[in-house]
Amino acid sequence: MDTTAPTPGTRRAAVLGSPIAHSLSPVLHRAAYAAMGLDGWHYDRFEVDEAALPGFVAGLDPAEWAGLSLTMPLKRAVIPLLDTISDTAASVEAVNTVVLGKDGRLGGDNTDIPGLLAALRERGITSVPSAAVLGAGATASSALAALARICTGEVTAYVRGPARAAEMRQWGTRLGVTVRTADWADAERALAEPLVVATTPAGAADHLAGAVPKRPGALFDVLYHPWPTALAAAWSARGGPVLGGLDLLVHQAVLQVEQHTGHGGVPLDAMRAAGEAALGAH
Repeated sequence: MDTTAPTPGTRRAAVLGSPIAHSLSPVLHRAAYAAMGLDGWHYDRFEVDEAALPGFVAGLDPAEWAGLSLTMPLKRAVIPLLDTISDTAASVEAVNTVVLGKDGRLGGDNTDIPGLLAALRERGITSVPSAAVLGAGATASSALAALARICTGEVTAYVRGPARAAEMRQWGTRLGVTVRTADWADAERALAEPLVVATTPAGAADHLAGAVPKRPGALFDVLYHPWPTALAAAWSARGGPVLGGLDLLVHQAVLQVEQHTGHGGVPLDAMRAAGEAALGAH
């Protein structure tokens, strides 16, 4: 933890995770603070793993710290350390936002789910008759939670192995969305859906680029570096709308800044421009 003595009136927030050096969160949050005139606010990043998390959280001074952003592997590890957790976060057992009250109480929320919905809404996507999810895991469960609110029919999850298939079906039952699972070997079939959410690691879906249909629906690929992915580039070439990881990151960060600062009017455009500039510099 940074032990530098803060100047009076300073408010702090930070993103924690491991690895964390790649995180764009500092770029986005600092851009918001600058545009909002919050001169006394500072946002940093800290390399923190699950073992170090309890000690880091215990050392937060509520007179100085406003909150935290969390990435992997801390989204579930933080839950036992919290005093309260929102229904949204509880629904997927994942917290990416912590707010530290002046009384020292810690509240957890998940802004990935409403952020994903806001990104889709920005593109005019508010309802789909069916959808596909590529991959499993924490991001896939957040995608299912979002799809539960806009998908009127079935979601097909393309995964590797029966254990992950069972897990995705369980998440579907819990979140109130009908989930059918299919083998990853058949993932090309997913591309015919009106909305495809790709939650796989970099390179995992590259082989699907040659299978994009002539008139594709919408693709939401949660990666942001490298960008565009092979799948996203092929999708765009076919004229289909494409959303990327930066869209998700910016929209969820807007909600984090609102919760940490208590201010509305968070500048989405300034945050997106800062993120694009940072990615372009890589």
